[in-house]
Amino acid sequence: MCTGGSPSSNGSQAEESSENDNQQEQRSSTEQEPEQIQSTAIVSCTPEEVLADYGENIKLLTLNSQVAELLTIIRDKNTTRSDFKFYADRLIRLVIEESLNQLPYTDCDVETPTGAIYEGLKYRSGNCGVSIIRSGEAMEQGLRDCCRSIRIGKILVESDANTHEARVVYARFPDDIGSRQVLLMYPIMSTGNTVLKAVNVLREHGVPEKCIILSNLFCTPAAARTVVTAFPKMKILTSELHPVAPNHFGQKYFGTD
Repeated sequence: MCTGGSPSSNGSQAEESSENDNQQEQRSSTEQEPEQIQSTAIVSCTPEEVLADYGENIKLLTLNSQVAELLTIIRDKNTTRSDFKFYADRLIRLVIEESLNQLPYTDCDVETPTGAIYEGLKYRSGNCGVSIIRSGEAMEQGLRDCCRSIRIGKILVESDANTHEARVVYARFPDDIGSRQVLLMYPIMSTGNTVLKAVNVLREHGVPEKCIILSNLFCTPAAARTVVTAFPKMKILTSELHPVAPNHFGQKYFGTD
């Protein structure tokens, strides 16, 4: 004769088993949430998404394996300062090179040593760089490596200790900057407030918005939207759009961390 629990006890066991299964599923779901959040947080925008969301005047470097490695090394907290600076300079060079592609060119024919005529291009006259002190100065050498005789101006923007409002405290430009194409250099753009102030100063000195190209390494989506909304005619060149910017960049690059 088979023995077993009463119908009521069988039902209780089934309910307990069901509750245990639900609890396990909830624990499993809870345990997976941090991983899902983390994986979502590290996904940056693709060029196609950028073009669709922010317009054609913001451009991303092609995210090939080389660029991905540079971004990884710079973000790694275990990277030594010497390595950090070396790989940051490599990324800066790539961004500067691509920024120069946004400058206007004009046709130029030259004669080769063999007497042949080569139909080429040259920069239109009147280009200059402007770095936003201090982190923007990290990009100056990369620009000089590409354009030996280019003139470089500077802007210092500071945040008020009490109100946190950005204000310009220093600016030095070539006298004829209003007639030049300007490469504005600023590596980290978290909110976009500093860039807004710098661009306004350039406009006050006669630089048309469409003649400004922002050379940037790391930009958050919020900052990109702020700047694009304020200055839709200005071009922005950056390596990635990511919700978390490596704000330690300036301190580690200059060894002040």
